[in-house]
Amino acid sequence: MKLFKRPEWRRPHWVLALLIAVSVLSPAHAAVQELDHIVAVVNDEVITRQELTRRYDEVVRNLSRQNTPLPPRDVLEKQLLERMVTELALQQHARATGIRVDPTQVEHALQRIAAQNKLDMAGLQAALEKDGQSLDSMRNTIRNELLIARARERDVDNRISVSDAEIEGYLQTQAQQGVETEYNFAHILVTVPENASPEQIQARHARAEDIVAQLAKGADFAQLSASYSDASNALQGGEFGWRASGKIPTLFADALKSMQPGQISPILRSSNGFHILKLIDKRGLDATLTVMQTHARHILIKTNELTSEADARNRLLQLKERIENGAKFEDMARLQSEDASASKGGDLGWINPGDTVPEFEKAMNVLKPGQISDPVQSPFGWHLIQVLERRNQDVTQERQKLLARQAIRERKGDEAFQDWVRQIRDAAYVEIRPID
Repeated sequence: MKLFKRPEWRRPHWVLALLIAVSVLSPAHAAVQELDHIVAVVNDEVITRQELTRRYDEVVRNLSRQNTPLPPRDVLEKQLLERMVTELALQQHARATGIRVDPTQVEHALQRIAAQNKLDMAGLQAALEKDGQSLDSMRNTIRNELLIARARERDVDNRISVSDAEIEGYLQTQAQQGVETEYNFAHILVTVPENASPEQIQARHARAEDIVAQLAKGADFAQLSASYSDASNALQGGEFGWRASGKIPTLFADALKSMQPGQISPILRSSNGFHILKLIDKRGLDATLTVMQTHARHILIKTNELTSEADARNRLLQLKERIENGAKFEDMARLQSEDASASKGGDLGWINPGDTVPEFEKAMNVLKPGQISDPVQSPFGWHLIQVLERRNQDVTQERQKLLARQAIRERKGDEAFQDWVRQIRDAAYVEIRPID
């Protein structure tokens, strides 16, 4: 399968967590504001009691929507404070190493959120305010998430390599096992600090044993995840959703293989700490795949300080008029396009469903062969798209290789990311103070 040469043309690898609320203090809250105090110091920044309270209130709302039993307040606040400390340490690392977020990218993300919820910006603001949130708080959340995501991409994802030998070995293993199995499971992680003492390791293991004991007595897995898990998805009940066996750590796959839906695993030990798994369901995965492929080309005009949205759109309208009057699309792409495909006349090759961002794919799918679109906006700029031809294609073999590469990268990436987070957290100066 041919993929775009530029990474931005692939579907983004990260999803933004956008539900952290920041309430606006009214004069009636002045007394509370005066009593605010520091609950944690992370390097040269602090976390205040008010910030923790706002985070707690938002998480309680989310857990209530999910019908997840609430942990005791002191337990949940302790869990949230540790999470906030880690997030702040990661943000500080990103900023200290030169990562910056363009305000226009934050605004584009807000616009996409509004569109996904079938709202305009005014409607999004009203919906947030109704839930006790604000656009400014969401902007801050988006900015921080982008900082961390870019740091992860640079420090973790871009350093992961997958060899052809690994892909062949993966495919051979799958062939020997027959149809690959997918697992829907949840996870609780009790981390162990790097270079931990035997006493620290024993204390963390005892904590994992206590969780297993509570589960054996019928405690709710999602509630215990929210209370005690150090994993990034703890507040979502620790759920991973459906994952193919090749896309999860071998430690997990080996344990899940012998489990039945509803069962809890024994405590598993890895370099990151102690893990407890709950198998929700499992199923076979049919590897045969036939898709409708589209052969397309495009011209991209990016927006920046010198090129506004209106300028980019007008340039493409002029180019479209020239092409309709006899100019060749490929010549215009070579001269005008700001994408790596310009040297090939804008040719993107055969595109599978899901290969491009949704805005591009939606516009491309309604075109007939030979037809040229009006200017189309995506997160990367403005496009003029032409569909050349379409075909139904059995992409089983090439898709298997791609999925194998993605599975191996995802597995390596998850493991490397946990190590990276732990190293940054352990390297930070952290002082936890009494919450009350």
